[in-house]
Amino acid sequence: MGNFDKLHHICLVVADIDRSQAWYESIGIGPWQEYPPLKEYTDLQVPDREGFFSLKYRVCNLPNIQLQLCQPDNRPSPQRQFLDTKGEGVFHIGFEVPEANRAEADAKDVGLSVLMRGRRENGTGFNYYDSAEEGGVVLLTRATPKAR
Repeated sequence: MGNFDKLHHICLVVADIDRSQAWYESIGIGPWQEYPPLKEYTDLQVPDREGFFSLKYRVCNLPNIQLQLCQPDNRPSPQRQFLDTKGEGVFHIGFEVPEANRAEADAKDVGLSVLMRGRRENGTGFNYYDSAEEGGVVLLTRATPKAR
């Protein structure tokens, strides 16, 4: 199984997360919930830690895919830069993988460089890849903690 075989989510960067959520709910897309605290990522490589920790996320789990809304504040982050230069829209497409570190190594083997990465204490986490220029969008792999 490859890194990009199992679609997990599409993440939209928005200027006003409450307004966006209300609009999606008005057309029948919901319910939405806040994403768990970003502070759970203890090993973090991002351009600006405070910019990362200030991101607001909400998710909607549909039967076939998760939608994410992400609102950056004014601190530096790739999401803030995206909003400032392109406006609202699809920031990344996320894929589920069994192991975050293995996915990162496999991606490097095929020429993808890592933009950002984060790991929880249990080794699960995410990798954002520098794919927007070549592929039109940032790709992400994520390993989700096992349900308890």
